[in-house]
Amino acid sequence: MSGPGDDAIEALWFDGLGTRPRPVTVRVARAPDGPELRIDVPGEPTRTVPGREVDWPPRWSARGGPARLTVGVRGLGSLQVDRPDAWQRACDAAGLRPGLAALMQTRWSVLLGVAALCVAVVLVLHRFAVPWVSERVARHVPLEWELSISEEVLKGRWLTPSRLPVERQDALRAAFDTLRAAMPARAGHDAGYVPRLELHLRRGAGPNAFALPGGAVVLTDELVELAAALKLPDDALLGVLAHEIGHVMDRHGTRMVVEQAVMNVGLALALGDLSTLTTTAASAVAGLAYRRGHESQADCFAIAMMARAGRPTGPMADLLLELGRRHGDRGGSDWLSTHPSTPERTERLRTAVGEDCGR
Repeated sequence: MSGPGDDAIEALWFDGLGTRPRPVTVRVARAPDGPELRIDVPGEPTRTVPGREVDWPPRWSARGGPARLTVGVRGLGSLQVDRPDAWQRACDAAGLRPGLAALMQTRWSVLLGVAALCVAVVLVLHRFAVPWVSERVARHVPLEWELSISEEVLKGRWLTPSRLPVERQDALRAAFDTLRAAMPARAGHDAGYVPRLELHLRRGAGPNAFALPGGAVVLTDELVELAAALKLPDDALLGVLAHEIGHVMDRHGTRMVVEQAVMNVGLALALGDLSTLTTTAASAVAGLAYRRGHESQADCFAIAMMARAGRPTGPMADLLLELGRRHGDRGGSDWLSTHPSTPERTERLRTAVGEDCGR
């Protein structure tokens, strides 16, 4: 057994085998693989514990540090050190460097730096990695699954049957069918994807139009009535519907649902809270908000589709400007709540220039 010296620190050893601690002396010594702990028990050989088997406590400071330290030793219980200042000097002399967790507990600069790094990583993942993964996963989502979640959304109590005259409803559906017939045989990014494009007329949610995964396009009475009040031709509504068909064909809704699912899984794994995964796909679609890149793609799709149908997109731009004014004045749940409007966007629609579609 090594004899006590200036570097020896008195401690109490709780070995877990009895209720009374045993007095020992401990040393923190340098070793090729890093600092190691040596425990001297009277009458017994010295126990040498590699540093990787020691639960080193956070770096001790005289300013607000604890009066005693508890050092966990794997397989041997724990040590209680009543001289934390001597312990810290021994650790420093042995070259023990505090880990990241210890630095975060003792230095605000390290904590803030790690927090900023985590935020940056999350933002990069959300902006680039998650959309990239979601786009590729969405290509393999069955059409039946898309149709099932769309049915759940259409059953929502916030949407009620249309109260437009039957003749008006029939005219809008006929115009939608004509527009659909003008779509190229191969549209969208997924070859072979053939959604069930159907127009659903509903009342509720203010002046609105939105697309659901699988092909359902919803147009509200309020948007139809607004276009009529502005004395705009049906080309304004057809442009909006062409825009929504673009969302369907590029599977933007499905991609956003998958993206939210990916984020939920990551959040659940990070927080250890599996209840995060209980969010249903239907509720995700109901609160859908597309990315600006999706909106640009859908606008370009609408420009190309309206051109094939021989219809202008200028009336659609007029409708967007009015919606923008109303949205800015009183807010509300209108088409612009998830479709941001900009002067560049309306100008592109008015001039029917769509070279930047990125297709």
